[in-house]
Amino acid sequence: MAKNKTAFVCNECGQDFPRWQGQCSACKEWNTITEVRLGSATPARGNSFSGYAGSSGSEVQTLDQIDLNELPRLSSSFKEFDRVLGGGIVPGSAILIGGHPGAGKSTLLLQTLCQLAETLPALYVTGEESLQQVAMRAHRLGLPTARLRMLSETSVEQLCDVALKEKPKVMVVDSIQVMHMSDVQSSPGSVSQVRESASYLTRFAKQHGIAVIMVGHVTKDGSLAGPKVLEHCIDCSVMFEGDSDSRYRTLRAHKNRFGAINELGVFAMTERGLREVANPSAIFLSRGSEAASGSLVMVIWEGTRPMLVELQALVDSSALANPRRIAVGMDANRLAMLLAVMHRHGGLQMSDQDVFVNVVGGVKVTETSADLTLLMAMVSSFRNRVLPQDMVVFGEVGLSGEIRPVPNGQERLFEAAKHGFKRAIVPKANVPKKSPEGMQVIGVNKLTEALDALTDLD
Repeated sequence: MAKNKTAFVCNECGQDFPRWQGQCSACKEWNTITEVRLGSATPARGNSFSGYAGSSGSEVQTLDQIDLNELPRLSSSFKEFDRVLGGGIVPGSAILIGGHPGAGKSTLLLQTLCQLAETLPALYVTGEESLQQVAMRAHRLGLPTARLRMLSETSVEQLCDVALKEKPKVMVVDSIQVMHMSDVQSSPGSVSQVRESASYLTRFAKQHGIAVIMVGHVTKDGSLAGPKVLEHCIDCSVMFEGDSDSRYRTLRAHKNRFGAINELGVFAMTERGLREVANPSAIFLSRGSEAASGSLVMVIWEGTRPMLVELQALVDSSALANPRRIAVGMDANRLAMLLAVMHRHGGLQMSDQDVFVNVVGGVKVTETSADLTLLMAMVSSFRNRVLPQDMVVFGEVGLSGEIRPVPNGQERLFEAAKHGFKRAIVPKANVPKKSPEGMQVIGVNKLTEALDALTDLD
């Protein structure tokens, strides 16, 4: 008789231990280590799909014998969704979509599968909601419901057996945290259940050419819940972001084996479900009728396209011993660094000022091209001086006060010119040989030159 293996696993980080202990030495959490039965050491027999790669009868090949013909991608009916996935859904891929509760993950996938089911077989597996709840949402959104196949199941083995009979091209599993396997003796949502269920579904997708889209929950800090191996075994990891009180949602790829990472898709939540936003710059540039100090437009690069975003800064005298430095949508550590650069190389001291920075529209800016824009916006607020509304600024600022070039500078300028901007302050290395028609491009090498350029605008 085959013996059952047991292990001691931390429920927070997934670290394995040979015996139980009170504190996890990896994540330093207390009372999170539980005993997990891993099941039989021999693979189960009698199932149509055992979940092991060896069951497919694969053979060793040399690299030049592998067929390089690219598989045709399946369109999700959303151009923004296809953009984030790298051009569409790849058959046989495993995709993980995470996001906060209420962000719209299930709505997006239900809309996608209802449209896909009109032309190819699709299966929607729900483990959290009843079939009646999903049907009510589909009717409320006015979606075509005649051809989409539905299944309410939480057993991974059972849903894979049903999928072998239905033979869908795309299958959605909502969500991976409620799925369980019979030979893993722990509750659904635990580290071992999530890890084994995701690995089983990923192998199933590879062997049978079925695109499997899994929905994942997130923790309170916004990261995907479950072990880190969950993100390693899948092909594409996508996060659906957006506040519940905001109309707009952003879809960002953090890992993609079939396309570029950090690609961004923008959607608007309406009464009829999610609608894609073809021109995100237009919604992020909805500025007020009156110009105000501290407001400036920057051109960031998201994935494969430029995007215009408004940045606001408020600098005010502080009554506190330690003035506040608050950044929303940007890195607070970089804000503190740029304030030091401004003091050392720009001659402006803001150590007794509260500084608040906000990126309009809920966009999170991670690239360094926003450095010069942030400094110019803070100077505008500090001096209470209104900057021209037809001006854009971008560039990276070094610790010695130099303005460094950023990638795709010419494409950023042409995107700004397309939206009617007439002036731009950019790194001198990013100044094109032929400026966009009707645009004045000012190139700067030092922070002092950028400050002088603001003075010359009077």
